[in-house]
Amino acid sequence: MVQYFIDGGAFMWPILISLIFGLGFALERAYSLIMSSIDSDKFFTDISETISGQGVEAAIEVCNETRGPVAEIFHAGLTKTSRGLDEVEKAIQNAGSLEMSFLEKNMIWLNTVITVAPMIGFTGTVVGMIGAFDAIKAANDISPAVVAGGISQALLTTAFGLITAMIIQMFQNYFVSRIDKLILDMEENSLKLVDQLYDMKSISKSKK
Repeated sequence: MVQYFIDGGAFMWPILISLIFGLGFALERAYSLIMSSIDSDKFFTDISETISGQGVEAAIEVCNETRGPVAEIFHAGLTKTSRGLDEVEKAIQNAGSLEMSFLEKNMIWLNTVITVAPMIGFTGTVVGMIGAFDAIKAANDISPAVVAGGISQALLTTAFGLITAMIIQMFQNYFVSRIDKLILDMEENSLKLVDQLYDMKSISKSKK
């Protein structure tokens, strides 16, 4: 593998840098998404029971002690309960937008690596083919030995550029699926929270 890297020429270095760059952001996204993941159904049950038994303030404390976007959205909504349910819904929507932005943070850099790495490889291919034709011209001979070096460089840069893009693409696809699941959890549990607050408001009005 090292020999292939050396044979690929100067264009192998930017491809390697692209791979390291992409893996760095992939690790950052993996850590962030792992830290953002909780059992949202259990969390909603805990919040629901806390609101019913101890009140909204106690539920806010539970949110403060829990990581993840669902807890942040609940916290944003519950802190606005004194202003009415319309304000609660607005706070949840605003917090949801912020959390979505956080979840998708740095994904653009993965896209950049997926796009740029093959382009660098193709550029190396062009340069390698130019070198091969220059060798033919200089030697005035089209024997395989004359063009082998340039063609080898051309194929190696293309191959490594595509491999780099495929590796980062797999990470990106996994992260997109995780982000979609987290967004779905946020939306479902936000709706359940608002419904519960409406039910509590209706019950309190009926008692009056």
